[in-house]
This record gives sequence, structure tokens and C-alpha cells, in this order.
Amino acid sequence: MSYGTDLRGPIRVLYIDDDQGLGVLVRKALARHGHEVVHVVDSEAGFRRLAEGDIDVIALDHSMPGETGIDVLCRLGPRGTRPPVVYVTGSADARIAVQAIRSGADEYVIKETTGEFFELLIAAVEQVLDRWRLRSQKAENEKAVRDALDRAELLLQEVNHRVANSLGMVAAMVRMQATLLSDPVAIQALQETQARISAIAGVHRRLYTTSERIGRVEIDDYFRHLTDELQSSLADDEHPHRVTVVRADRIEVPIDKAVSLGVMLSELVTNAFKYAYDMGHPGEIRVTIEIVGENSARMTLEDDGTGFDPDGPVRGTGLGSKILAAMATNLGAVVELDRDAPGTRIHIDFPLN
Repeated sequence: MSYGTDLRGPIRVLYIDDDQGLGVLVRKALARHGHEVVHVVDSEAGFRRLAEGDIDVIALDHSMPGETGIDVLCRLGPRGTRPPVVYVTGSADARIAVQAIRSGADEYVIKETTGEFFELLIAAVEQVLDRWRLRSQKAENEKAVRDALDRAELLLQEVNHRVANSLGMVAAMVRMQATLLSDPVAIQALQETQARISAIAGVHRRLYTTSERIGRVEIDDYFRHLTDELQSSLADDEHPHRVTVVRADRIEVPIDKAVSLGVMLSELVTNAFKYAYDMGHPGEIRVTIEIVGENSARMTLEDDGTGFDPDGPVRGTGLGSKILAAMATNLGAVVELDRDAPGTRIHIDFPLN
């Protein structure tokens, strides 16, 4: 909001004081400094003139007919909705000045008939307007930054929306391709590929649907949705297993960590579906993610199946193990097999930042 005309031009002051003679002197003194004074003798005339606009600063006398300048300040409204105010009082009582400042005045000057008063008034008028302009410019800059951030956030949400949709389309095409094949090994490979794509798509879906912070994903919410998707895509008559998130602390991580964690969870759940239990026998696969330190968390996946021997022969192509190792490197994570678990229990410890 701007009350004046040119920020570098003369200051237009509305001087409210019932002293006609002093009003003439104030007008002349400010004119010598290139400023313009509009003098009125009561508050009602002041409000009428203020409504016309083009007033930069209000100089307000304390002693007014039937009221005080404090009363007028209360009627003027809060700072930021009207021009700054220099409070003029003929009393040396500091309590009046304090009350004026608390009531909304931006500066005060002790009124005298000496030349010093006019110089102090001019300095106060120029200083309060400079401060007001700086605050106004700061507020405008902050609003511009907020608007730019809002636009960037909307754009990023749209990008994540499009990425999630595109990856969802790719996953659907992979699924369709799998239905056209008869080779069980090829079908399984495509199903695993679909799960990996869906894991990454889920990160972007969370970013545009639930995330309140740009570029960060709530892992607890993401894992619940990802395990549901894995359950739907992997469970069948030969693998009637159930995957559940038994504990999920509220954790936010950057998008790159979320992608790595999602892919790792997808690989581990897929392996558990394939190898943990005998064909056709139901079993449970449990997922836990929890904070374990000031800047660290742990993801655990366990089952009650036949167990996993890391020294035994490689089952499958070994691609899943390579992906798991690559994602762990991206995370700076440590993957540990709990050999004391009755089935298979794998811990993944990773930094949060």
C-alpha cells in the first residue's frame, strides 16, 4: 500500500492541530525542505482529508478540541492500515509520549515555538516515513517470496503427479505384458519389475497427495500404502501370504531416501513372497520402521519361514541382491541379517538426514 506519490519526492504531511498560527509556521518550515503540509484544526477534518488519499505522514497534536490525540490514534486504526504518525505534544511528561507510542504513534516530538521544534518535527517526519517504506518494502518482498514458493510448490506437485501417473502407466503395461506370457520365469521377472516401478511411483504419489513439506516424504504413510500394493500384486494361490506394517514411527525423509527405502522394501517383500514359505502355504511378512537414535532409523522385515542362508547357493538371478546393495549404498545404510531369528529377519539402519 502506498500513500504518497513518488518515493523520492516531497513528503505530504497532514498536520492536525487547532493552533492556526503554529500550523502556518509548520507549513513554512517543512516547505523550506521541499515538503508539503495540509493543515486541519480538528480530527473530523483530518479524517475527511485522509480519506482523499495522497497523505504520507500524519503529524497529530495531543491537545484537541473535545478529545486528545490518543483518542484520534485509536480511531485511526493499526499500523500498516494508515500512514505513520508523529505525535506532537506540548507536555514534557514522558508518560504521554509512552502512551502515544503504545496507542500506535510511530514517533513523538515535544512542541515548542523555537526553531529546534521545527527541525525535530522535520527529522521525525522523514525518519518515520523511511522506516514505514522499509517495512512496507520488506512486507512486499516477503509476500513475493511466499507467492513464488507457493507457485513452485504447485508446480512441483504437478510434476510429481505427472511422474506418478507416467510410472503407473509403465507398471500397467508391464503387468499387461506379463499376462501374455506363458514362461513362469519371465512372468515372475515382469512382476518384480512392476513392483519396483510401483515403489518409485508411490513416492511421487505421496509427494503430491499427502506431503506438507516440499521434497519430503512421510515414510510411515508411504510404507503402509506400498505394502498394500505389494500385497495386491504378489499374493496368489501359490503365495497366499500377508504383509503387514506392525510398527511405523512418524518419519520424514528426502525424496531420494524415500525412493531407496521403497525399492529396498519392495525387494525384501518380493523375496519373502517367493522363498520364505513353501508353495501354497500361507505366511506372514512383517515390516517395522522406527527411530533408533537422534539421527538414525531402522527398517526391519521378518517372516516365520524357512530362513535364509547367506552362504548358500544364490536363488534366482541375484538381481534383487544387487539392487538391494545399490540402494543401501545410496542411503548410507547398513544391512544386517539377524541369524538368531526363527525365520528371516533383516535390519536396515540408515541416517535420517
